[in-house]
Amino acid sequence: MAALFAATALAGCAAGLGGLGGPASGGTAQPITQSDRQQGAQAHPQLLAEFGGLYQGPQAAYVTSVGRRIAVQSGLSNTQSAFTISLLNSPVNNAFAIPGGYVYVTRQLTALMNDEAELAGVLGHEVGHVAARHSAARQSAATQNSLLGALGQLIVGAVAGDSGLGQTIAKGIGQGAQLLTLRFSRSQELQADDLGIRYLTQAGYDPTAMSTVLASLAAQNALDARVSGAARSVPEWASTHPDPASRVQRALQTARASGVAGGTRNADAFLTAIDGMLYGDDPRQGVVDGRTFRHPDLRLQFSAPQGFGLSNGATAVTVSGQGGQAQFTTARYSGNLSSYVGGVLRSLAGEGGSLPQNEVRTTTVNGIPAAYTTVRASTQSGQVDVTVFAYQFSSSQAYHFVAITPTGQAGVFNGMFQSVRRLSTAEAGQIRARRIDVVTVRAGDTAQSLSRRMAYADQQLERFLVLNGLGQSEPLRAGQRVKLVVY
Repeated sequence: MAALFAATALAGCAAGLGGLGGPASGGTAQPITQSDRQQGAQAHPQLLAEFGGLYQGPQAAYVTSVGRRIAVQSGLSNTQSAFTISLLNSPVNNAFAIPGGYVYVTRQLTALMNDEAELAGVLGHEVGHVAARHSAARQSAATQNSLLGALGQLIVGAVAGDSGLGQTIAKGIGQGAQLLTLRFSRSQELQADDLGIRYLTQAGYDPTAMSTVLASLAAQNALDARVSGAARSVPEWASTHPDPASRVQRALQTARASGVAGGTRNADAFLTAIDGMLYGDDPRQGVVDGRTFRHPDLRLQFSAPQGFGLSNGATAVTVSGQGGQAQFTTARYSGNLSSYVGGVLRSLAGEGGSLPQNEVRTTTVNGIPAAYTTVRASTQSGQVDVTVFAYQFSSSQAYHFVAITPTGQAGVFNGMFQSVRRLSTAEAGQIRARRIDVVTVRAGDTAQSLSRRMAYADQQLERFLVLNGLGQSEPLRAGQRVKLVVY
């Protein structure tokens, strides 16, 4: 969550235009058109803003070179420079592509990979969605069914009624960009897997890399669930691209069926390239530690309820669980908290819409002036309770939660609302960035001994194994290069 942000969240992944067809069965992808380029150019800055902007430095140049090498295999263009490959400064596992030759991968997902072929496989999968023109059917369905807004997408249909609530919780990402970021069907995912494997083969990479990176994603998903008790990262490649675990074996079989044995993996080049890359939350956008969010610059902290997960986006912090959904964000503040709460409600209703009005109550939370109200809203899925809880941090700055729960259950977030507090200077100064450190295994090193250097207080061994794609009993060998996460 940046120092200044709008209430937006992207709950999906991206793709291209048109219907299903040719590329998966040996046809030729339709080349990038001028219309594609215009559409992509319009959405590009919005997506960069949502995902923390570009990650700068040598890692970005490396990802661009690999991405262009794999993208030209699609037939969308024979010119590498036609593709804009972006490494995003985001702590979520995500990758996507949109029409016009725009391809994206987050630094977090890149850090989970273990060689260049895996990176090429993920980027090839995303380009495959565009080449197979998967998004037109999704866009058509979304247009017919009314596009959910940012928090509405996160709730997956719980809010999309005539009030417009689900459509207008966020205005930071335009409808065009949202239409490009909806989830895929299983058949589309499998088709994109197949195309990614084909592109790997054509580019000279080991086609089994698709299987190994899917296995790492599945392992990371399982680890995240154990650590937080809920989905940690939204948006996330493994959730918007359904069920990576079930696709691992199929991808391996498809790669073997290609008849290509071996191919380039380029593990050393890849590990050298990502050495030193930021890992996890960027402290400039705040950090998530278990169920607690802290922001050193904004000097604030809050904790989610037990059983809820936190996702720190560039524009908002999302709280998700079985009992409700919420976002923590900000809006323009004129100095009156009650008016601020009313303004948030009006923005949720959207242009031409309305939400019931209710008394706005004032209080203090840990010495911070606060105001809140709960209203009942009708949606396509029935009625829900919508709570706005706002806090004045200065005469010119306020922050707020928007929470949506089943009727009568708004109290599930009371503990979270009461947990908001200011950080002291000392507490803010203790928040540090984590980075990838690539080390060479020495004689006598074990997974257990190396994992003790991981910059975490829990699950150190499990984090080390997942990060390096290692099995529980897989031995290390002297001279092997592995990744650590350190301060």
